[in-house]
Amino acid sequence: MKLIPTSQYLKVLQFSLLLAIGTLFLMNGHAQSFQLTEQGDTLNLTDSKGLKQGKWIIHVDEIRGEPGYEEEGLFKNGKKEGVWRVYNLNNDLIGMENYRFGGKDGIQQYFTYLGDMVREENWKGYNPDAPYDTIDVYGAGNGEIVDQKIVKAEQYSVKHGEWKYFEPGSGRLLKLEKYDRGFPVVANANTKTLAAPAEKTKKIDKTPEMLEWEKKNKGKKKVVRDGRTGG
Repeated sequence: MKLIPTSQYLKVLQFSLLLAIGTLFLMNGHAQSFQLTEQGDTLNLTDSKGLKQGKWIIHVDEIRGEPGYEEEGLFKNGKKEGVWRVYNLNNDLIGMENYRFGGKDGIQQYFTYLGDMVREENWKGYNPDAPYDTIDVYGAGNGEIVDQKIVKAEQYSVKHGEWKYFEPGSGRLLKLEKYDRGFPVVANANTKTLAAPAEKTKKIDKTPEMLEWEKKNKGKKKVVRDGRTGG
């Protein structure tokens, strides 16, 4: 009789236990569907209300020339929450995203398959239960706040803060954009440029000849100086 190694026996036992728990979960109406990994972890669980819960791995195939990818992270009551990782179909990490209230919130980073950062975004996630916010309205080109208005968040999240674009390999910053709750911020809008102080006109000492010329032509119109000092 061939004996089963203890470690393998424990894995089988763990898998069977989790499968039994998952089956009971389904029978009691707490979940509609779920998957189990080889390690016995529960994945892609949908509860009785049809809401995604817990850890999910989402696979997207290549379509119309757009590369496929996989993303993994947590769902809470049907909404993405916390850190999500994005991989290409060769299992290279190409994105790190942060979610709140189901929408992007905070810093998002994207990489080449070699690990070079190509873009860093900033987003603001809105609470769907309070989807209104007050934003400042800036004057054209002067950077002064001229008004405020209340806006409704039609999306879960909007661009907010700095967006940076980098050259792969060197890491050199190629472009910088700034947003205030979805609205582009004019570059240097809050920077006031001070005019350089005007240079003082240098006083020129007049020669006796110049004084004589001015005396003789005082009050005359259309007088042209030709450089001569004589009468």
